[in-house]
Amino acid sequence: MLPDPSLPDPPNFDGWVCPLPLRDHPKVVMGHGGGGQMSGELIEHLFVPAFANPVLGGLTDSAVFTLGETRLAFSTDSFVVQPLFFPGGSIGHLAVNGTVNDLAMSGAQAAYLSCGFILEEGVDLSVVARIAADLGDAARQAGVTIATGDTKVVDAGHGDGVYVNTAGVGLVPAGVDIRPQRAVPGDVVIVSGQIGVHGIAIMSVREGISFGTEVVSDCAPLNGLVAAMLAVCLDLHTLRDPTRGGVATSLNEIAKAAGVGVELTETALPVPEAVANACAFLGLDPLYVANEGKLLAIVGRDDADAVLAAMRAHPLGADAAIIGECVEAHPGMVVTRTAFGATRVVDTPIGEQLPRIC
Repeated sequence: MLPDPSLPDPPNFDGWVCPLPLRDHPKVVMGHGGGGQMSGELIEHLFVPAFANPVLGGLTDSAVFTLGETRLAFSTDSFVVQPLFFPGGSIGHLAVNGTVNDLAMSGAQAAYLSCGFILEEGVDLSVVARIAADLGDAARQAGVTIATGDTKVVDAGHGDGVYVNTAGVGLVPAGVDIRPQRAVPGDVVIVSGQIGVHGIAIMSVREGISFGTEVVSDCAPLNGLVAAMLAVCLDLHTLRDPTRGGVATSLNEIAKAAGVGVELTETALPVPEAVANACAFLGLDPLYVANEGKLLAIVGRDDADAVLAAMRAHPLGADAAIIGECVEAHPGMVVTRTAFGATRVVDTPIGEQLPRIC
């Protein structure tokens, strides 16, 4: 049948991009770095087969292994956040706290960090100096030593200013066994404070959006808080810092690894008013917004009160709250009970809500 010349030409869809990239996309897309399902698939299907070994197999934020007679945790992370400076911190603070916190989630106290700078030709040296000063200050606050480093320069237009990589090593105390697979039905889920703050702080300065009040990042080292928790309960089952993908993604990863269900109570979630308002304005869910100074703890019910009290006695856990529990039902799935008595599934996002938050 010939086209009717009186009708307009059909739209040309060449070059259109799906806002949530196709799962079988043949090229790397931003969603692969967002901490959601696409990130998981990239790791599972590309990196794990290439690097397969028992230490890597746990797929935790830090690897735990024995070297001689010493039990160590080891982690590495790269930081590409834009803007480089934001309310409450900078890429320098993130570079230290991110790695310190990854080690702390296995119960380790970070001791030494490496630091690699990738600088774009043309970036002001004053910017680099400010980041280095922030990084040094953050290391001193966390009680870690920058022991070695590296610097590379890339051509203008190929580096986005400054990228930073840090790797860290720390000691795991005897008797500590913290990993996602240890979560069991009956365990209590605790969050150390108000959620969603870092992601909204980044978005506010990146997009120039005012939410009526300044939202300040929660970027902070959590090793002191974890030490306080271990002092009252050596048998913490699972710890996780809910960075990319937020609380929802972290809990989904734990539920899948442990084969348990997780039930949250929506009214118990500590969401600050500024974050709630910003999320309502932007169409975001606070459960998926990144944090950089909060942790999730999954502990036995008999230990929950002592752990919660220890957390609330620490400055970084003053707003800690019990937000849910692990259950036998719906293994591998996270749900939340709403204020109206309904239940909704809290799934892992495919890509990311807020790109480049760390």
